[in-house]
Amino acid sequence: MSVSGDNRSTPVDSSSDHEVEKVEIQQTEKVLDDADLLNDAFAGENKEHEMGVWEAAKKHPWACLWAFTMCFTIVMESFDMFLNGNFVALGAFQRRYGVPHGDGYVIPTRWQSALFQSGQCGAFVGVFAAGPVTNRLGYRWTTILALVLMNATIFISFFADSLTLLVVGQALEGVPWGFFIANAPAYASEIVPLSLRGACTATLQMSWSIGSIIVAAATYSYNKRDDEWAWRVPLALQWIFPSILSGFDHVWYLEKMLTLFATPDPPLMILLFFAPESPWWLIRRGRKEEALRSIERLGDGSSETAQQSLAMMERTVEIEAQMGGSPTLLDLIKGTDLRRTIITCLMYASQNFAGNLIANQATFFFEQAGISPDKSFQLNLINSCLQFVANALSWFLTPYFGRRTIYLWGTATNVTFLFLLGIIASIPQSNATNYAQAILGIIISFVFAGTLGPISYTIISETSSVRLRALSTGVGRAAYYVAEIPMIYLASQMLNGTGWNLAGKCGYVWGGTAVVCWIMAYFFLPELKDRSYREADILFNRKVPARKFKSTVIDVRENE
Repeated sequence: MSVSGDNRSTPVDSSSDHEVEKVEIQQTEKVLDDADLLNDAFAGENKEHEMGVWEAAKKHPWACLWAFTMCFTIVMESFDMFLNGNFVALGAFQRRYGVPHGDGYVIPTRWQSALFQSGQCGAFVGVFAAGPVTNRLGYRWTTILALVLMNATIFISFFADSLTLLVVGQALEGVPWGFFIANAPAYASEIVPLSLRGACTATLQMSWSIGSIIVAAATYSYNKRDDEWAWRVPLALQWIFPSILSGFDHVWYLEKMLTLFATPDPPLMILLFFAPESPWWLIRRGRKEEALRSIERLGDGSSETAQQSLAMMERTVEIEAQMGGSPTLLDLIKGTDLRRTIITCLMYASQNFAGNLIANQATFFFEQAGISPDKSFQLNLINSCLQFVANALSWFLTPYFGRRTIYLWGTATNVTFLFLLGIIASIPQSNATNYAQAILGIIISFVFAGTLGPISYTIISETSSVRLRALSTGVGRAAYYVAEIPMIYLASQMLNGTGWNLAGKCGYVWGGTAVVCWIMAYFFLPELKDRSYREADILFNRKVPARKFKSTVIDVRENE
């Protein structure tokens, strides 16, 4: 049956697809009293529970494609984040902006921290703006606007002739980063079936690895240059990413290509222009006909299945609508949503406390561990490629192991390696211990990229209510930046030769913080694998303890 002929539909003006709605959903009938709709909703939810991973992937290839496309925007945040970490290890950059230290030069700790922190400060602003803007414009148009802003702000960083201006450029670039990281996990989790949520949201971590690989390859290729192009070429790659430019070492070629391609990232924006809007967002805005078309585009083309999915979404949205009206930031700290917000914030913030910052400054870490600069850049490239492999392996972990299980075991593993890193750095040093520290740094990054990193995004996207998702993912990411900004300073202080110069002894610090993350997750992290959004709502509303989420049975007919 079609929505247009269904008397449950709310009339909408379909001629203005992208016009900002002035009101939230106005229910003309009680959805939860409609027997036909509920029967469709029961059938739709049961189908999602029964569908395996491979079956879901075969039936929803377009949903996977659009989820991956949205997650691909994270490559740009990753690229810039890792780029700053590599700049401080570039000889030409050190000589241009550094101070004499030993036999060479080093970027002062305060400027290292400023370079690392400025983008995060901008992103902090972006994630708070992302929620309200997305609620008004939708995921597609919000992300497209952020891409335009991103490419405009790159000009400042590229033409910067001082550390001050470079820091300003990074801060402004950070604002669209906030939009990307807030929207990508929410959009990906809303357009794919239940069994694919883990793998598709885990792709966010893979996007981080892709960004780091490009940075590692670019900086390795240019680290021997003695002029400003050693860092300007990698900066310019953000404009023409992805392109064949990274395979060339000719400045004149760069200049010619920039005149042709220095425009807002056309391939990604074109793809997102044709992407379907999240049907969950459309239903929340009362645009059910458009939601049905979106579901049909994302699914196997079956009108019956699409109608059942629509009914399932309507039911969940109505259940949540009874808890409150138009979503606001204050709703995140009210009632049971406070618990969900705390979990989201803790998951995001904990990414900074289990060795991830070693990966973000891998090249500089290798140099401080006693590895030569050229070898350090080689190891960084190897490290980035291994992270990509770990991300791919996480696709096979998420469908078969619980989110809670992966997080706890991944954290425990990294705690062990971090303390081992500290111990090796504490004994008399030699060439062997230097490489042992470097290898442990790579292993820690590998474990993070295969467990904690990707599963955190899955947990974040599943924990928030549908009604507050755009706001929740933004505030959660803000918690990440609140934790990361001081930790970046601490990481730079620990590694820098003008600071504490701890090298691998930083493993003691990160090992200790990772233990705290493990303890908090053990007591507060619920298991949401194979749970529909309706079931998650009910479990949180009943205040079920985190360790009992997995064993609690929720009937398909229950609404509260």
